[in-house]
Amino acid sequence: MIQSRTICATVALLGATLATAAAPAVAAPPAAPAAATACPTGWGSGDKAAGAATAESVRSVRTGRHDCYDRMVVDVPGAARGDLGYSVRYVDRLHQDGSGRHIPVSGGAVLEVRVTAPAYDPGTGAATYPARAGRPLPGVDLTGYRTFRDARFAGSFEGDTQLGLGVRGRLPFRVQQLDGRLVIDVAHTWSGAAR
Repeated sequence: MIQSRTICATVALLGATLATAAAPAVAAPPAAPAAATACPTGWGSGDKAAGAATAESVRSVRTGRHDCYDRMVVDVPGAARGDLGYSVRYVDRLHQDGSGRHIPVSGGAVLEVRVTAPAYDPGTGAATYPARAGRPLPGVDLTGYRTFRDARFAGSFEGDTQLGLGVRGRLPFRVQQLDGRLVIDVAHTWSGAAR
């Protein structure tokens, strides 16, 4: 009696397995296409500037990657938004203030970034940002960036700090003044769509 129950259970289990194996495979429903990222447009590539000045000092420069643009942030702790002046523009060649020395910057185009804040302590003259003229920006690694190619320190002269930002091409950009920092975003494309 036990033997016939075992045989019946084995046959039933075998039949269920064969039925499952013989059933046609059902494909999973197709995944919904990823939504395209809409990128801001209308920034333009013309010169951008704001007249103001601060005695607060540049402490660091950092960069970041985003879906639509690459970003550079110049940190000037203690500077109020309205006191943080700047000039950002495309130049054919970057020339250091004071000496006129050419600072080579790699890329298809060069953005000159001037921040009206010193990279030194105005009272002592001691550097507050450990950069050297003509050298890459300390701590900035542009590996894997879509738009940024190079970032160089040009110098800090008479209260202005000058940087060179090498980009892939003459692309649209925007500048934002925030408390304690200046933000420069350079778009990946002119089209307004992420790729």
